[in-house]
Amino acid sequence: MATTLSSPQTFDAVVEPADNGGVSIRLGFDPAAAWGVRPRFHVGGAVNGRPARGIVAAGDPRLVLGPAWCRDVGIGPGERVRVTLALEGPEAHDLGDDFAAALSASPKAEAFFRDLAQFYRKAYVAWIDGARRKPEERARRIAETVRLLEAGIKTRPK
Repeated sequence: MATTLSSPQTFDAVVEPADNGGVSIRLGFDPAAAWGVRPRFHVGGAVNGRPARGIVAAGDPRLVLGPAWCRDVGIGPGERVRVTLALEGPEAHDLGDDFAAALSASPKAEAFFRDLAQFYRKAYVAWIDGARRKPEERARRIAETVRLLEAGIKTRPK
């Protein structure tokens, strides 16, 4: 399973102050056009070469970084920065064909899966991939995952 960042976007921006005491960076592109329509985008990448992660809301395309991040990297409002952001995986193209097909067949499950944080997506994929050598068990796990996602459940019950 690939967990690399997919579809990276690089742009220059001016850092703005944020309400949380940190900073915000307006995206230099339309995230829906680059990554597909969704309510929010879990992204990772770099700001001036320093690692950054966050959530970008579809209606407010900016990355907000907290005061601790600003303190640790020494970037503040008014500075010009080079930003590279990408969706954090796994994404649909990282999934097995069988799981991707099952998600495509259930728009509700697919939308919920796409909106989950990377941690939850990776856990579902790892559980499914754990049955790689048992096709019947893998199919059962895929069906169970789709059912849980349709119900809006982030993690499968242990």
